[in-house]
Amino acid sequence: MSQFLWVIFPYLALALMIVGSLYRFVYGQRGWGSKSSEILEKKWLRRGSLMFHWGMLFVFGGHVMGLLIPISVYHALGVSTEFYHFNADLFGGLAGLITFAGVVILLWRRTFDSRVRANSSTSDFVALILLLIVIGIGTFETVGYNNIFGAYEYRTTIGPWIRELVVLHPNAALMKSVPVVLKAHILAAFSLFAIWPFTRLVHVFSLPIRYPLRAPVQYRSRNRYRHY
Repeated sequence: MSQFLWVIFPYLALALMIVGSLYRFVYGQRGWGSKSSEILEKKWLRRGSLMFHWGMLFVFGGHVMGLLIPISVYHALGVSTEFYHFNADLFGGLAGLITFAGVVILLWRRTFDSRVRANSSTSDFVALILLLIVIGIGTFETVGYNNIFGAYEYRTTIGPWIRELVVLHPNAALMKSVPVVLKAHILAAFSLFAIWPFTRLVHVFSLPIRYPLRAPVQYRSRNRYRHY
């Protein structure tokens, strides 16, 4: 079971994410995007989307710093364990709470706004619910677990496991002593990766590189050309 959870399952999820995204890009470009519902409801979309996207940027950056940068680099730079975890809990917790609140708003809007709900698909709800679970568990670990039981040093277990996963040589034994809450967070995250190609989340891969070079769109005032 350990080999399946920490070696086989992550690669299955990532393979499904990569192959599924490529297949959808090639054969389903008409449905590639976030399917904006701004025309249906704007106020809560603006609030939830801004909180989610800005919060997620900081959450992603925190994960890169904590998981992909070895602990030896921090020691070499003179960053103490206490200083690192204090800042990780403070800024990571704040970013997690903002991101979580954004997802709650987006899910609430999609569920209780009749117009938005009528134009939503099952995949929209699945993606938002999984995001809620992943971000909720991660935020609870940062804000709650670390302050109750003490900061867990994931840079000596989860960090090396992630880096070895990247170089195709994962060691499942590194995950043996990891707290259950973090294991649940990781498994939920890989489950999210697995369903990624079948949801609106694929728009993450749509970088607007050509946007500054696009042809301008011209608008004419409706009032100016109105006939009385």
